[in-house]
Amino acid sequence: MREQPSIINIRSLVQDNRLTIPGYQRPYKWSIKNVNQLVDDVLLHRDKSAYRIGTVVVHREEDTYQSENLNIVDGQQRSITLLLIAMALKDHLPDAVKEDLRKHHYELPHTQLLEKLKFSNPISQRNIHQNYREIRRRIIDFNFASVRFFFEKCEVVKVELDDVSEAFQFFDSQNARGRDLEPHDLLKAFHLRELTENITEQEKITLIEQWEQLAGKDDKLKSLFAQLLFRVRNWAKGESARFFTKDDVGVFKGISPESETPFPYAEMYKISHFFVEDYNSNYHRKIDKQKVEYPFQLNQVIINGKRFFEFVNHYWNVKEEMYKCLKQDDKAKNILEVIDGYSQRFRTGDKYIRNLFDCALLFYWDKFGNKEIGRVSEKIFVWAYKLRLVQHSVQLASIDNYALEYPNVFNVIHQALQPKDVLNLPVGVISQNRVIRKELDGIITLAQKLNYYE
Repeated sequence: MREQPSIINIRSLVQDNRLTIPGYQRPYKWSIKNVNQLVDDVLLHRDKSAYRIGTVVVHREEDTYQSENLNIVDGQQRSITLLLIAMALKDHLPDAVKEDLRKHHYELPHTQLLEKLKFSNPISQRNIHQNYREIRRRIIDFNFASVRFFFEKCEVVKVELDDVSEAFQFFDSQNARGRDLEPHDLLKAFHLRELTENITEQEKITLIEQWEQLAGKDDKLKSLFAQLLFRVRNWAKGESARFFTKDDVGVFKGISPESETPFPYAEMYKISHFFVEDYNSNYHRKIDKQKVEYPFQLNQVIINGKRFFEFVNHYWNVKEEMYKCLKQDDKAKNILEVIDGYSQRFRTGDKYIRNLFDCALLFYWDKFGNKEIGRVSEKIFVWAYKLRLVQHSVQLASIDNYALEYPNVFNVIHQALQPKDVLNLPVGVISQNRVIRKELDGIITLAQKLNYYE
């Protein structure tokens, strides 16, 4: 296999009229959400020296007229979107920006590529029209500097291959050696790009080492995101949280404190960020050996870059710390002994219920620490395990719907200012007439002891 990888900018990409979409490619399916995310990323990084957008794998072949075609094997969705952005910038820039282009003698690239590409599939046609309209609406966000950044400094890695079978083999190997990239892999790449120039090489190494330690622990990083962080953040907002996919990575993207974020809500995060940075880097720390940790909250706005990696590592440690402390509280310890010990706990439905319990308790702990943790553990236990007792089968959809229904436990914790606000949750009693899973005698016995079973 002969590979010729090269880094090219968007100007070069959209002007390469050899590019084609082969008939075996799937339809163009990017949504408005995908388009806006790409535009937002370009604008977010416009102060950087370069921004790497992705990889385009092409198969080089000659047609019957001896002209060369580059069939896009991988990167079709992004390439078409970049072409749509280029076309919209050429045709719909505000007059003031056009005048800046003339003053700087800057010419936009000319391309007939979209006219050459054939899109006979109605799905592709519909999405192209829909996304182009959305991009036109976003053109107002571009000034001269961001237009030039898009064409000259935004880059893709282009890989040209001679043999189509080798092209597909390369495509398969690039997509994580037989497995697709996980959402947290994409987040790692995004937040590495967001690391500022002020961070030391040692800090960067430490952040990556901590991440890789979690990633290497039997998919513990994957489960931390999918089963705890993602679910708590979405349920607290009143949104579904069944599966953490690549479409959901925006849940863990936020503000870049060192870029210009012109919104008042960002100020509190920027102030906290810079205060912690200044305190920890002050020369007095060499004397008193003190250090301030950033005051993370599970449902806070994410701070891109360094703080994101600290956020993930922080909540892995918080989870571990929480369960150590729970075992020192008599009431909480009693709850854990039961749910860690009953024989049916390894069934799929029971694991879903345990996840619901873990998420709610972690959310409370994150906000109020060990204050009233015993009583709160009892209340969350009754609320969560009631669902297990009254249903034949508990599916992932069951706990997702239950988390969003009355009494809206996650929203209550989100809104709470005092532990009593959570203790006042009306979780209700478990009626024995409704109990279906009577073999869960350990769960039932504990509910009886707590006076929640009648």
